[in-house]
Amino acid sequence: MNKNYTGSYCLAFRFFLFLSFSTTLPAFAQDYSPPLITGQVTDANGPLAGANVLIKGAAQGAITDIEGHYSLRATATDTLLFTYLGYVPKTEAVNGRSIINVVLQEDALALDAVVINAGYYKVSDREKTGSIARITAAEIENQPVSNPLAAMQGRMAGVNIVQNTGVPGGGFSVRIRGRNSIRADGSEPLYIVDGVPYPSQSLGMGSISLVMGGPQSPLNGISPTDIESIEVLKDADATAIYGSRGANGVVLITTKRGKTGKTEFTFSAESGLGRVARTQRYLSTDEYLALRKEAFANDGISEYPAFEYDINGTWEQDRYTDWQKELYGGTAYYSRTQAAFTGGNVETRFLLRGSHQKETTVFPGDFDYIKNAVLGTVSHTSKDDKFSIRFTGNYVTDNNDQPTTSFVFQGKTLAPNAPALYDEDGELNWENGTFSNPLALLNAEYLSKTSNLTGSGYLEYKIFSHFSLKANLGYNEMHLEESRTSPNTVYDPAFGLDSSFSSITINNGRRSSWIVEPQLEYGNSFGKLKLNLLLGTTFQEESSKNTLTTASGFTTNNLIYDPSSASFISIDSNSDEEYRYNAAFGRLNLNWDKKYILNFTGRRDGSSRFGAGRQFANFGAIGAAWLFGEEDFIKEGIEFLSYGKLRGSYGSSGNDQIGNYQYLDTYVGSGLSYQGIPGLQPSQLYNPNFGWESNRKMEMALELGFLKDKILFTAAYYRNRSSNQLVGIPLPGTTGFPSLNGNLDATVENTGYEFEMNTINIESTQLQWTTGINLTIPRNKLISFTGLSESTYANQYVVGEPLDIELLYNYLGVDAETGLHTFQDYDGDGQITAPNDLKKSVYRGVDYFGGLSNTLSYKGISLDVLLQFVKQAGWTYAYTNGLPGTRTNQPIAILDHWQNPGDSSTNQLLTAGYNDEAAIAYGRYQNSSTVIGDASYIRLKNLSLSYQIPKNSLGLDCRVYALGQNLFTVTDFEGADPESRNVEQLPPLRMISIGTELKF
Repeated sequence: MNKNYTGSYCLAFRFFLFLSFSTTLPAFAQDYSPPLITGQVTDANGPLAGANVLIKGAAQGAITDIEGHYSLRATATDTLLFTYLGYVPKTEAVNGRSIINVVLQEDALALDAVVINAGYYKVSDREKTGSIARITAAEIENQPVSNPLAAMQGRMAGVNIVQNTGVPGGGFSVRIRGRNSIRADGSEPLYIVDGVPYPSQSLGMGSISLVMGGPQSPLNGISPTDIESIEVLKDADATAIYGSRGANGVVLITTKRGKTGKTEFTFSAESGLGRVARTQRYLSTDEYLALRKEAFANDGISEYPAFEYDINGTWEQDRYTDWQKELYGGTAYYSRTQAAFTGGNVETRFLLRGSHQKETTVFPGDFDYIKNAVLGTVSHTSKDDKFSIRFTGNYVTDNNDQPTTSFVFQGKTLAPNAPALYDEDGELNWENGTFSNPLALLNAEYLSKTSNLTGSGYLEYKIFSHFSLKANLGYNEMHLEESRTSPNTVYDPAFGLDSSFSSITINNGRRSSWIVEPQLEYGNSFGKLKLNLLLGTTFQEESSKNTLTTASGFTTNNLIYDPSSASFISIDSNSDEEYRYNAAFGRLNLNWDKKYILNFTGRRDGSSRFGAGRQFANFGAIGAAWLFGEEDFIKEGIEFLSYGKLRGSYGSSGNDQIGNYQYLDTYVGSGLSYQGIPGLQPSQLYNPNFGWESNRKMEMALELGFLKDKILFTAAYYRNRSSNQLVGIPLPGTTGFPSLNGNLDATVENTGYEFEMNTINIESTQLQWTTGINLTIPRNKLISFTGLSESTYANQYVVGEPLDIELLYNYLGVDAETGLHTFQDYDGDGQITAPNDLKKSVYRGVDYFGGLSNTLSYKGISLDVLLQFVKQAGWTYAYTNGLPGTRTNQPIAILDHWQNPGDSSTNQLLTAGYNDEAAIAYGRYQNSSTVIGDASYIRLKNLSLSYQIPKNSLGLDCRVYALGQNLFTVTDFEGADPESRNVEQLPPLRMISIGTELKF
């Protein structure tokens, strides 16, 4: 949308108004002239040229000039109506005022609003040719979350986000239109924060942060409340301008910026609590002991061994503890405070925000997660509108203090009659060496300290009419220090272990990057043709350092965080890497009569991750759109159809996510020396012949609007094919190397359907109700793999099947005579062996997912509700469950088990571990098709209720609100939480908070 209408246009329109009004006014009007009203119309980014200012109920008005100024005559009792295409209309009563300035808000549902950020350019929703999803600050702020990825769940078609754990600061899995790479870490999207590439890979190590469900998410370095909008680019037309970096989709995060108007101070405070929303029901003490006795009887044992403390009388037989409630059933407390200054005029705007957030855990003990963030931005535009500059700085720190385990495994496996956690003196109870007290693990600690600095700059100078010279500048620096301790106090004191058995593992990481992107843009109109050309280059460099250290043997645990005090220190790894990336890109957009649009995008990328002759590759895309709703035969023949568009795209992008220096011979220190000279040993085999992974994308979409766009509907079909797969090709152990990096002749295909619908159900001055729904039906398939049957991947993938499959034993049920689990003998040799009988392909992925949102506003009251739904399969509790009958508690489903010949049951006979056949059968059972089950769910993901208190005499704005997250879940999943499908991780918490916001 072009806000800068020409001055001649405005003058002509004013002259027309003048002639119209002067010929219709009655004669006596010349005797009275209403007062002159002047003012300026702006939006969040500056003046709005061409905005309409009308007197309600009268045929009088004006249009704002190039700087948003207007003037007209109106009486003290008149009301002015301010309108602008793509913005929410606003009324202002004159009330005797002579100056009325107005700030218009963009209409989130208006197709012509310039709200879509495509990275290097902006485009209206109506005229975009690519597939771009978007959420705004209003949706993000309504959720008590610490990671922006959590705020995106259920709100975007084609974007599947899974929270791996309920531990604060934990990781997320993000897939935009499916998994493209055979490598587990090769499908991460590109993150761009204010034009600066943001790392998708964490500096953390999963071997240290086990409690976090893997490496912590790098997106923790961004405060969700500092975000203005998040756009996700999905198809070739939208992502091709990012070349190889956009192969798996692009997530664009735009932080908040200053607004014109008087200086405004905003303060908000929020507090709440969280608990585990769903647990699994386990056996009571009586049920548990009855099964234990039956298991020993099945094994032919009548006298219980001395070490079977739960049943031989050593432990109390009538004691019961709900270990799930005891170990992770506590309450997590949450608080967040924020303050912001914003203001400025048409030329200069500023914003300064600060926030503090703290969240405790549901575990016993004193653990918490603290995040502090500061955001500052300044933008300036010269009076002649030729020069623009903007600078944004964002600094975030977080400190995470957690135990080294989530206690979920202990909560599910401990016998219900296990001893008390503390003795009479308040010390940890070891029950005379018969009890491994789980709270001893609280003496071990996971600590993480991170800091993230992101700075971005934007400069634009209009050289002359229609030509602009731009530059994006950015810098990002991230630091991480994480450690995991294992002091001797985690063991029973009876073992006699002192602090010389204590150890610590420390990971120190640093990553910094800079980017410079000069650009030249040309835009002009030639009659009905509107042309826009963008040319640019990218220079990017990234350096990273990581050191992993293990220290053990301390004189006292007080020195455990000082590795120099240890008797043994090992530098397990020490890396110092650099990555360089250069590119040239261009975009040509042709728009004929606002009906027929073509978008051409091209990029040539160069990456330092490939050898000579393979460093550069070309990528590009074409997008097209036909706004058939603008055709005369549609306007005249189908009145209820207010908008119609067909769009499509095809193109390619690449992928270089394989790590640095993988094409070279590399060496590491061996830790040994010869005659005082430290030795080296090879760490990988070189392969200079691998190159870019290729991803070809195609999409077709239909967009419709009905009843003046009160109903908007979009249906899209996509197909992505990723080939020339970059993987580590496994090697035989005799080579001395686990793998050789290279390109596999394999192709992965992702197809799917996406549906979105937004409706304005009620729209009046006092009551508004809108609804949004999205549905994605993804399909993933390995369509080719040359030499698969002879490769080491033969036991992992099948051509024609999805990547997310498991090759397992085919479970046939419990033998009614023997009471043992049975399986299909694929090779017919009379035995069940691996890998010959691991042939049952079972899908462990998503069939469809989506969300349903409703927003209601009545006067000052606003209600937002989001339902998230997913149809999927995942591991059930049986995958990690202990052998039924041994000293481990069981879900109540175990009560249905085989007892006598002829029984029909879902579980085999019980054994205390002394029946080898039963134990082997159960081991196969845990690796069979039956332990993957339905993990579908419908979840009340988010609920927000707020009330805007009317302004008082001091002009104070006050809003009070209540927020809820993960409020309840409907599922048949055989486990605690169906989302992460990881039965050993803490599920996402149910969070409820209340808060207030003040504006001065």
